[in-house]
Amino acid sequence: MRKTIPLRVATAMIAALLTATACSSRRGQDAQDTAADGACKGQQTTGITGKTVKLGGIYPLSGPASAYGTISKGVAAYFKYVNDKGGIDGRKVEFVVRDDGYQPPKAVEEARRLVEREKVFAVFQTLGTPSTAAVRDYLNQQKVPQPFVATGASVWGADDKHPWTIGWQPNYVAEARVYAKYLKEAKPKARVAVLYQNDDFGKDLLGGFEKALAGSGVKVVAAESYEVTDPSVSAQMASLARSRADVLLDVTTPKFGSQALAADARNPKWNPLHIVNSVASSAAVLQPVGFKNVQGVVSATYFKDPADPQWADDPEVKTYKKALHAYAPDADPADQFNAYGWAVASSLHQALAAMKCPTREGLRDAVRDLKDEKVGMLLPGVTLSTGPGDAFPIETMQLMRFKGERWQLFGKPVDTRKEFGPLTK
Repeated sequence: MRKTIPLRVATAMIAALLTATACSSRRGQDAQDTAADGACKGQQTTGITGKTVKLGGIYPLSGPASAYGTISKGVAAYFKYVNDKGGIDGRKVEFVVRDDGYQPPKAVEEARRLVEREKVFAVFQTLGTPSTAAVRDYLNQQKVPQPFVATGASVWGADDKHPWTIGWQPNYVAEARVYAKYLKEAKPKARVAVLYQNDDFGKDLLGGFEKALAGSGVKVVAAESYEVTDPSVSAQMASLARSRADVLLDVTTPKFGSQALAADARNPKWNPLHIVNSVASSAAVLQPVGFKNVQGVVSATYFKDPADPQWADDPEVKTYKKALHAYAPDADPADQFNAYGWAVASSLHQALAAMKCPTREGLRDAVRDLKDEKVGMLLPGVTLSTGPGDAFPIETMQLMRFKGERWQLFGKPVDTRKEFGPLTK
């Protein structure tokens, strides 16, 4: 005969069992928390709390490269959108933007302001090779993360003396490899003229292009450089036209990209295939020249063009357009620079969420340990990957050709790691 336990006794027994289980679970969690706290102990927590994370960004809101300034609007819109969704791991993002006018000394001044006055957690997105190079020594000495800088110079992924600095977009050598591969297949005997900015940006892409052409029938027959302080590149374009090259490789920032495209359009005696590097491929560069004058121009990209009808129903593009209208109503959703800002901010979101420690050291390590991370605004087949000996997050691009009033993708994505091998120091 089964003995019945009184209700009050049963209740007491259940309560005791639940308490014991809860205490055991809590002790296990406490042990895990203690271990995590121990691993993170002594690391920098300036600019981050359990509820907030403060980021700084340095952009040319004025000056010769001011067309890039709108990138900050795409970044800010993303963070505001995320904040309204609860933040990143419960932390609301405060994004502080400073203007350096594309002047390296000013960039250093603004970096100091962000670190010493604003007390930011990281300086996310310094824009341009000259400005990024100018501030990286200071930020690395201060042990402040400088993640996903807005420049494709190969040094950001090949310099182990500055572990706090890392790029994001395909480096200029990888981009150059894509153009070289295309010409070797489409125009195997091409004669190429090159216009390039006389700094690490221009020299990096030109050097990578020449190296990728080695042993082929494609030759660089003329090259002209310009300074970022030059008023125009008309003289350089006139000189390059005299080479009668079949191809013009245009390695410029937006202002000079527009000038080069316009000069090409005005010269009826020279009609080369015009390849414009990705940093000067925005509609903001092409539109002033007139779309009818840039038909057939070739470039490369790695993120979705919000003006391309094929992405009209893409969930990420739809979210981006809606958020940009809400949080940056003066910004054009069709401008690729705004989409770039959204994509890179989304990438940082993933790195922040992946931190093993909510510290500056945690972010430094997270951006160097990305495993085929998917980002909604990147093209299919393009992911973020880094690891030991590889600090280049994106090395896949796809060619595009301007037709009508927009860019159209063609060919297949080119994974330059597989095609040419990893880029090394």
